Amino acid sequence: MKRAVFPGSFDPITLGHSDIINRGLNLFDEIIIAIGINADKKYMFELEQRVAFIDVLYKEEPKIKVMTYSGLTVDFCKQQDAQFILRGLRNPADFEFEKAIGHTNRLLSEIETVFLLTSVRTSYISSSIVRDVMRNDGDYKLLVPKTVEK
Repeated sequence: MKRAVFPGSFDPITLGHSDIINRGLNLFDEIIIAIGINADKKYMFELEQRVAFIDVLYKEEPKIKVMTYSGLTVDFCKQQDAQFILRGLRNPADFEFEKAIGHTNRLLSEIETVFLLTSVRTSYISSSIVRDVMRNDGDYKLLVPKTVEK
């Protein structure tokens, strides 16, 4: 079984995330959407709410699991018997950042990182942009799946 972990904070999940996940379903037998827990980070949405956004969105997709984790992503991958880390790339800055993490993960483990380019229609969307739109009462619904509510 080809199992991939798609890690992130998903605060909140965006149309860019779901684009990568949906396209990843064609490549992997199972995708674990892994919501990282970082006690030092301030989130807009509680962990339970972020899990619920994704659970509801993918409730009909048997190839998707939603889990939470803390610590190194490669350690979580090993615990879940995942051979791949799935990541999305929006721009050159993402590439440089993700390349460094991918090389480090490969040094620490045998886990391969697979990069998918975001689609043109979602390449500008980030969770931080969505949070800013939400904080300023903008129409965030254009940027997130229908399961995300303020």
